[in-house]
Amino acid sequence: MLARFSPYWLWVLLALPGFGALMGLLNATDAEAVYDALHPTGEFAARFMIIAMLASPLALVFRGWRGPRWLQKNRRYFGVAAFFYALAHTILYLVDLGALPKVVSDLPKFYIWAGWIAFLVFIPLAVTSTDGWVRALGTTWKPLQRATYVAAVLTLLHWAALHDWAETSAALVHFVPLGLLEAYRVWYWYLRPRPQHAA
Repeated sequence: MLARFSPYWLWVLLALPGFGALMGLLNATDAEAVYDALHPTGEFAARFMIIAMLASPLALVFRGWRGPRWLQKNRRYFGVAAFFYALAHTILYLVDLGALPKVVSDLPKFYIWAGWIAFLVFIPLAVTSTDGWVRALGTTWKPLQRATYVAAVLTLLHWAALHDWAETSAALVHFVPLGLLEAYRVWYWYLRPRPQHAA
C-alpha cells in the first residue's frame, strides 16, 4: 500500500499543518495571531526533519519491513517540507518582531543565533534536494546532506533553550528517539564486535 502512495497525496498531507496555520492567520482577530503561528511552524519543521532522518536507522533496525524502505524513498519530501516550515517560522518571527533593530538586538540570545544558523544550514540542503542536483554533485551530494546532523543539533538547542523546562522536555521527547537510533546505527557499523575469521 505504501509503495502505491502517490507523492502528490504525500505533499497534501505534509501541507496540512501549514494550511491550518494559514487559516488561523487569515481569520485572526487580534495581533497575537502571528505569534500563535510561530511555534507550530517551527515544531513541524523539526518533526519533519526528524522523520526524514529516521529513515536509515529504522531501515537498519526493522529489516524487511516496507515502512522504513518507503520512508527512505520519500525522505527528501519530508526534508523539503521541513525547510519550508522553517522558512515560514523565520518569516513569522521577523513579522512578529516588526523592526530590524529588534531583530538585531535578539541576535546575542543563544536560542536565536542557534535557530538562525540551523536555518542557514537548511538552505543548501533544500536547494540541492532535486534529482538534477543529485546528478550534478555526484559523490559529493551525500557528504553535503550530512550537514543535516548539524541542523538537527542546532534545532534541538534552539527549541530546548526557548523558555523553560516544558520547552526543553518537549524538544527531548522529539529528539531523544532519533539520538538513540543514530547511536545504534553508529554502534552497528563501527563499534560492534565482528566475528574473527580463521586465517
